[in-house]
Amino acid sequence: MSKSTVGMDSSSLVGVRREARKVSRRVNREAPRERLERLGVSSLSDAELTSLVLRTGVRHLDVLSLAQVLLSDVGGIQGLAALSLRQLTMHFGLGRAKSASLLAAWELGNRLASSPQLDPGVPILHPQDVHRHFFQRLRRLREEHCFVLILDGRNRVIRESQVSVGTLTSSLVHPREVFRVAVRDAAASLILVHNHPSGDPAPSRQDLDMTRRLVEVGHLLGIRLVDHIIVAESGFYSFREHDCLEGDS
Repeated sequence: MSKSTVGMDSSSLVGVRREARKVSRRVNREAPRERLERLGVSSLSDAELTSLVLRTGVRHLDVLSLAQVLLSDVGGIQGLAALSLRQLTMHFGLGRAKSASLLAAWELGNRLASSPQLDPGVPILHPQDVHRHFFQRLRRLREEHCFVLILDGRNRVIRESQVSVGTLTSSLVHPREVFRVAVRDAAASLILVHNHPSGDPAPSRQDLDMTRRLVEVGHLLGIRLVDHIIVAESGFYSFREHDCLEGDS
């Protein structure tokens, strides 16, 4: 981040206000909501859209100026979307309510970006199908999230279920959590998906051990692990494509 707005003294606040006034002179000061109604939502700048999510400003800064300063501070909307709730609340002017609203807006966008690609009844033909579905949702998460795609006997999606949220380096998924969902939905097979916040999709030793255990439990239950796919910023890793599903036949 270019500078921190945490714990500002009076001289720092003067600098923020001066920067906000400077930026404000370069934009149309018509209210963002009025511009949206008149020209459509696509006409709004990143700062204007952010101001609509924030709704109100803070002392000495109107909401649009607050949005402009915030985006400048974190490097634009990409930097803003990468922040956690704790990091958002540390920024000047952003309490818990505003931070929660921003996170909710990003999550809605992520769900919209990913949801059209894997509908119930659609067959999973390639690992790329799974990667496209999960990439936007998982690429910037700071913790490991683990999902299961439940499939019928023709590799068609029955449903998707999140089975764990872990730490920065571990999703800590247990076979019982994975197969509880699969048994409940009468799955014929399943695909496990999780992300690597590091950006590197290469499997860890823990990933390899977990996959081996899931294959073994799947054989006992008659529910085949079709693939385990790791999604990361730089790409994805398919255990199936790398012949790493030990014991599978």
